Amino acid sequence: MAFYPVINKTTGEQKEVEMSVLEWSQWKEDNPDWQRDWSDPETCPGMGIEAGEWKDKLNKKHPSWKEVLNKVKAGPGKKAKDLY
Repeated sequence: MAFYPVINKTTGEQKEVEMSVLEWSQWKEDNPDWQRDWSDPETCPGMGIEAGEWKDKLNKKHPSWKEVLNKVKAGPGKKAKDLY
């Protein structure tokens, strides 16, 4: 189940509806006065803009990750690459 923030195009009323993706398609057809509310960045799906290098974030969040990759590199095949 997913939550969809919606806004009424005529009255401006806002609410959040909970339903499956399949139900959402039907709900949109049944409720033409309502549309998805994209104004709140918290509920708006999409690419997040984050500052910083992903490798640094991974290392800070999981400091032992480099050790795991070193063990993988030591195994057969040796296809793992260094993060740094």
